[in-house]
Amino acid sequence: MTETMLSFEQAIAQTEELLDQHGHGEISTARLAERIAELITTSNGARGFFVGWLTGDSALADTVPSEVLSALRTAPDQVAELLTKNLAMSTAMAYTHRANGDSASAAGSEQVSRRTQALITRINLPALVEQLTLLKASLDHSDGHYSAFLRRWGYGAAQLKAIREILVTLRGVPN
Repeated sequence: MTETMLSFEQAIAQTEELLDQHGHGEISTARLAERIAELITTSNGARGFFVGWLTGDSALADTVPSEVLSALRTAPDQVAELLTKNLAMSTAMAYTHRANGDSASAAGSEQVSRRTQALITRINLPALVEQLTLLKASLDHSDGHYSAFLRRWGYGAAQLKAIREILVTLRGVPN
């Protein structure tokens, strides 16, 4: 099946399979990176990749090989937008789960947030700095590029504050 025909769910499954194959030594890091570069050429592929990568059990997602970073740089606009949204969503949900006393769900959201931050810190994409700056501006002014996204998810003041606090820790995002 070509990546253009992949559903979101199929892209998640492919990512999980690739990580499993890599974990068992069945494919090299270079081959994994090639497949990731192919996956992220479409919206469903990119979205599915990040779900599988950020939420999965693979320790590779915590170390992020340079080959994977290079693969992600091949789709800078999609990657920048998805990392920005994943950072906001996982940070907001970690806050919500903690506030609701759901430590297991909080841990999952915190893992996604931590892994997203690690990618953001290491990937060095100008488009990503731009997207994070747009998110910060939307938070600061309740208007802007990401305001519809933030409203759609119905984030409250405390969640928005948590997102803002995470953003100011990232290099390159204006305070």
